[in-house]
Amino acid sequence: MIPFSKPDINRIDLKRVEKCIKSGWLTHGPNTKKFEKIFRDFTNSKFSTTVANCTSGLHLACIALGLKKGDEVIVPAQTHAATAHAAELTGAKVIFADVDPLNGNILFSEIKKKITKRTRCIIIVHMAGYPCDITNILKICKKKNIKLIEDCAHSLGTTYKKRHAGNFGICGVFSFYPTKQITTGEGGMLITNSKKLIDKIKVLKALGVNTPPELRKKQGIYDVTNLGLNYRMTDIQAALGVGQIIRYKKNLQKRKLNAKKYITNLKDIKNIKLQEFNSNNSYFIFQIFLKSKKIRNNILKKFKYNNIGASIHYATPVPHMSYYKKKYKILNNSFPNARAYADKSISLPVHSNLKGKMIEYISKIIKDNA
Repeated sequence: MIPFSKPDINRIDLKRVEKCIKSGWLTHGPNTKKFEKIFRDFTNSKFSTTVANCTSGLHLACIALGLKKGDEVIVPAQTHAATAHAAELTGAKVIFADVDPLNGNILFSEIKKKITKRTRCIIIVHMAGYPCDITNILKICKKKNIKLIEDCAHSLGTTYKKRHAGNFGICGVFSFYPTKQITTGEGGMLITNSKKLIDKIKVLKALGVNTPPELRKKQGIYDVTNLGLNYRMTDIQAALGVGQIIRYKKNLQKRKLNAKKYITNLKDIKNIKLQEFNSNNSYFIFQIFLKSKKIRNNILKKFKYNNIGASIHYATPVPHMSYYKKKYKILNNSFPNARAYADKSISLPVHSNLKGKMIEYISKIIKDNA
């Protein structure tokens, strides 16, 4: 069995979790502060706060920006539904834009077409860890006074012009789902360089309570200043994440090395397209693109027969999912690049526990069936 992902959790991590549980301090605790600090240092951002998951972090960002009915938010057509949900839940209108057919990132040319007088925000996704065309996107955001949110669910370790992803927009939000580069089961992290925003997010994620327990002058005395939500991470989860983020720099290099091995093995193979190696890519996954959906599906069947974990990111473009398709009256032939990306791509395991022999075995099955 070759798993699609394998969390990097060791005995020290488990002991840290056990110590947290035995302490009785299960939330708002020292592990949360430590995790936030190490993450902040890793991404070289000024401020960070843990959240329940990436979706909640994106939702908090949209709320903090004051998005509401009548506003428009541009999102990529090829992403997880959570990217669109975050804006949709505020009452704003989601405007989908097509993506690059080879890397899945939102196309700048499509963004320009979608901007109107009502556009308040753009949410970009660094798909599979590949950085977006940030320079051009930032220029148009500045010109049109549009806020930029970075969905960094795939991009822990992704850089652009030597800056970590998440530092370009008003904020960046990361995911710690079990298949991600590091995991806390569920969970996420929001980073920003705006003190005003982080202060607002911290209140919103804690039910609108204005003072956290450790800062209250009198126990149990606080005020509610905003209509907030309970989008907090537990200290147990943070305890699990601390060791992983400390080790991640080393594991990131392993991911990049594994990506290079796939490229060496699969380049010049008929019916397969590959992205060139990109040192700025964090390689959450390694993707290959087949000539047809039929060939793709046949390879997936072979993987399943040979107990190889693989996936598709994502099998259905978000605007073609029932909720959005019905609400926004989206046609079947819309967003052709996103549809092609969904139909012809395979996400291969590239995690740090993957061995060279495993990559050779996976590559052979692809070569024999492409």
